Order: sequence, then structure tokens, then C-alpha cells
Amino acid sequence: MKLLKGWENIRLILKSYGIAILLFFVFRLILFFTGIGNIGNVSDSASDIARAFIMGVRFDIVISGYLLVLPYLVLTIMFLINRRSLIVTRTVFYFVFAVFTVSFLVCAVDIPYFNQFFSRFTISAFQWFDSPVFVFRMIVEEPAYWIFILPFVILTLIFYRLLSRAFAGFEQSQVTERPLVFKVLISLVFLGVMFAGARGRLAKKSPIKVGTAYVTDNAFLNQLGLNPVFTLMQSFFENLDKRNQAIRLADEIVAINKVQQYLGIEPANPYYPLYRRVVPDTFADVKPNVVIVIMESMAASKMKRNGETGNLTPFLDSLAMNSYYFDSIYSAGIHTFNGIFSTLFSYPAIFRQQPMRESRILKYNGLSNTLKKLGYSTTYITTHDGQFDNVEGFLSTNDFDQIITEDDYPSDEVKTTLGVPDDYMFRYSIPVLNSLHRKGKPFLTVFMTASNHGPYYLPEYYKPHSDEIRNQMIEYSDWSLRQFIRLAEQQDWFSNTLFVFVADHGIHKKRSYDISLEYHHTPLIFYAPHLLPESRIYNCIGGQIDVFPTIMGILKQPWINNTSGIDLLKEKRPFIMVNSIDNFGVIGKEFFLIVKHDGSSKLFRYRNRSMKDYSREFPEIKRLMDEYARCNLQVFQYINDNRRQFVK
Repeated sequence: MKLLKGWENIRLILKSYGIAILLFFVFRLILFFTGIGNIGNVSDSASDIARAFIMGVRFDIVISGYLLVLPYLVLTIMFLINRRSLIVTRTVFYFVFAVFTVSFLVCAVDIPYFNQFFSRFTISAFQWFDSPVFVFRMIVEEPAYWIFILPFVILTLIFYRLLSRAFAGFEQSQVTERPLVFKVLISLVFLGVMFAGARGRLAKKSPIKVGTAYVTDNAFLNQLGLNPVFTLMQSFFENLDKRNQAIRLADEIVAINKVQQYLGIEPANPYYPLYRRVVPDTFADVKPNVVIVIMESMAASKMKRNGETGNLTPFLDSLAMNSYYFDSIYSAGIHTFNGIFSTLFSYPAIFRQQPMRESRILKYNGLSNTLKKLGYSTTYITTHDGQFDNVEGFLSTNDFDQIITEDDYPSDEVKTTLGVPDDYMFRYSIPVLNSLHRKGKPFLTVFMTASNHGPYYLPEYYKPHSDEIRNQMIEYSDWSLRQFIRLAEQQDWFSNTLFVFVADHGIHKKRSYDISLEYHHTPLIFYAPHLLPESRIYNCIGGQIDVFPTIMGILKQPWINNTSGIDLLKEKRPFIMVNSIDNFGVIGKEFFLIVKHDGSSKLFRYRNRSMKDYSREFPEIKRLMDEYARCNLQVFQYINDNRRQFVK
């Protein structure tokens, strides 16, 4: 602090930081000891415990930065004009004391809340406040709840005492004359440091998120690193976001009954509306590895078999002729997070909702959870920052053992915001897959490519034949896939591996409808020359939500299907739903229904690209398609709202 002699505004803010972080640490320590039973052997988990507490300091700095930035600005303005006002100083003092007292109250309430729900404090805690008398009585009658008022009172008094001393020292200090330009410069530098601390991360792509705290295999320690004020604020802003507004497209009971009829669920499970236990006719003796490649923006329309004349995807085209190829598959939504979620967890997209949002990370009976129960290891590999879209935090919660992101690659291989090029990711992955194979367990590995998305980076060693950069990147992406398979063919695990290729979404080729079909139409390829020796082409309607069940059908293992998906090799669906922000679409073998946010809708014969609305000619088809989508989307909303998404 001696180095800051004369910079009393900065000294005071740093002292406030230190006091606040110290008391946040005490609350975290209390939470740790009340939840220590969630840790197996504490001595064996010492390093993970330390990492959780260190992560906690990072989140405490974030919250403290947000709360102290206004006091710093006020004090700095007074500093720049060489003024010292007791009224201003006292006002800043009471402001700091008030906002942190509220924060400490949240920390105190968070402890019994977490022990009850195993979730840090969010805005969902207020959902019972329409019955305030009941809530008040419930708290008063349970000592385990109100006992945490005591540490809140004690720590708040300590905070008041320490903060008073810090401000008293500030008031007694002398105003130091320094050149104005120098004072402005130093003040701006410190402000930048505060903003960096409030952002929580230096990575350009994403600030600190809830998923950043997920650094261990222990769910309790992952959540221990969070600050409940952070999760409360995050959930509040998410609640304001239109993307996360709940839908009301159909009566829930009617929707559940209809969807159970669509899926042939009988008898129905009274608690889990989509529950069905799947037992294969024959069991496979050997469990194949599963490698899924979710291809960034790889529209089916870019393949030669779908009309592209530029020969942009020679590898995918050749692969389609030597595999199980599905030519009528559609992405659930228009974002990468939709593609990851729907492919791995088999639920549709709902308008703007972000299913992997960070303030409420739910656990699903997805592919990772299902295969993990069958003895598989689970790995997710991407080219860029794992915090983007909260993918890393969400997948860690949903039984992915290992997540490889930009931080794992050599820094000189990172070329853009999207990290390393696709082919480097694949080359890097081969030793990883070999290591997994040597452990003697089958493995699930999911890749998410990125090169076919701006900002584009085309490696110098690859020479495309197209002139237009977007087509060049499609060529490069296809070439990277070829390099991956060539490398995989040389490995011991190749002959016992099922490769699945699907896109997160497509790309606009020609926007003929309000919802672009090309943006949703994606290839779906199951490639395993030693396991699926006969190539087949399937024309059935399906979607990303059917990838997981179809994989399970190929693996011939028993499992619980608690999803909207079906096994495309054994089951049929009449329609598939797609979402585009405010509108939803329904695709059948012949018709394409688009329902807009204002309720208006049109029915098209999309196979011949007709722009005529056939609603009047085929009202019953339109009604059935509309009902199908509304019921399926409403059931997914019901499942999430009522926590019916995970069967233990």
C-alpha cells in the first residue's frame, strides 16, 4: 500500500475489495463445512478443494468489482479536482456498506437454500413468494434455516467496523497534488483493471460464466466456487431475456397425451411423460466406440448429392455412399448450442430459449449419461473457448469426463477467436483417443468443428479450388474430415468405432421461405465399415433429436429413453419440428408448415419449392402438423419446468 501513497482513492477501493473478499470467503467456508458430506475422502480431494476456493475468489472479485465501480468513479472525480467532501465520502461509505450487506444476506440465505436444493441461489427462489405467509412460517419453524442469520449479523458487524476504519483513514489522509494528466492516466488504468476483474476472464470470446467454476469431478466443489450474488444476478438477467420465456402453445395435459400417442408410449409413466425402457431384440457382445462430429454450418445443400455442382464436399459425398445416410434430417434450431443440445440430449429447440444457460444447469438422460452407465468414457473436443454458450459447464454437469478446448492447445496454433483450425483439432485428438483406447474402456468422443464459420482462417498448407471464401472454407472443412478418417484408419480402435457426422445447422443457399430450409437441412451419416458393412440410404423424416436414440439402436444396448427422439432404424415420425427465433416450422414428406409468432401460418409443398399457400386445400394436414409441433414443444417446456428431464 505504500506504493499507493497519494492515491488514496485507489487505496480505499483496494481495501474495500480485500474486506469484501475476506467475508465472502467466510461464507464459502461455512457452506463448505455444512456440505462436506458431499465429498468422499477429504484428504484425497485436497487439491480439488483448493481449486474450488481459488475459483471462489475469482467470482468474489467479479461481484466486488461490479459493486465498487460506482464508488471508485465518485472518489476518482473528487480526486481529479483535488477536492475532499465529508458528505460525499459518507455517502460512498453507506452505499458500499448497503450493497455489500445485501450481498452478505444473499450469501447467508444461499447456505440453507443450497443444502435444500443442491443449487446456488437464483431468481427461482422467489417463485414461492406468491404465498409469503407460508414461506415466512416455513422459515421461522425450521431452525436450520434461520440459524444462518447469526453469521450474517456477526459478519455484517465486522464488515461495518473494518470498512469504517478504511474510510476513516481515507478522510484523515492528505490531498496530494499531482499533474492532472498523470492522475487521469493512472485512474483509467486502475479502472481498466477493475473492469478486467469484473469480467473474470481475459479470453476474448466470453467473460466468466457459471460453467467456469466446474473444474473438478465433484458437483459440490464445482458449485462451491460460485458466488450466490453472481448466480442471482445472472438468473435475473436471463429471466429478462426473451430467449428464456416459457411457451404456452397447448394445454399441458392434452400435449402430454398427444405426444405419448405419437411416440407409442404405453403404459405411460405418471411422473416422466416421455419415459420408455428400451430393450434390444439381441444384445451386442462388444460395445463399439462412438465418435460424433458436429460440423459447423455444413448444410446438406452443399453436398453433390443434393444438387451442389462445385464439388465442395467430395469426402462427405463419398462417405454417404458407403454408410447409413439419412437425406431428410433437420436441425432443431439455428444456433450451435441448439445443435449440440439436440444432438446429444434429443430434445427440440424452443424459440430463443438457451437450454444450456448458466444459472440453471440441468442434468439430462442424454447420450453421455447413458453411455457412461454402460462403461464408456466421455470426451468433448472443440477448437475454441469452452465457456462460449456455457458448453463446458453444461457438459461437465452432464457426465462428460474430459472437455478439450482452446486452453489445451499450444498458443501458437490458435489462429482466430474460434481457436485452432479443424484439421489441427483432429490431429491433436488422435493421441487422446489412443490413450482412451488403451484404458480398455469403450469411448464416446464428440467433436465440434468451427472453421466453417467466420472469422475465417484458411491454413496456408491447404489449397482450395473455389474463389469465394465461404466455399473455400467448406472445401477445407470437408478436407479436414478426410484427414481425420485417414488418421483414424491407422489406429487400433478404428475397426470397432461408429462415426456419426451431423451439422449443428446449415447455411443459407436460397431463402425461399420465412424459415430457411437450407439452414436446417443437415447431412446425417453413420459410418462404420467394419460394423455396418452394407451402405443404405434412408428417406425417412427425422432430426437431430433422433441421433442419440438411433446410435443406441445400432449399439444394441438396453437404455432408458426419456427424450423426444426415436430410433430412425426402427421407428417413424410423421413430422419434425424446426425453430427460427420467433417462428416454428413443421416438415413432413411433402408439406412444410410455417407458424409465425403472431399466430399466422402457411402450408407449402416444399419438395418442388412451391411458394403457394396450400392451407385451404389441406386444412386437416395443416391442423395435424400444427398440433404435432405445439404438443411436442409444450411437453419439452413442461419437462424442463417441472424437472422431469432426468431419471435416476
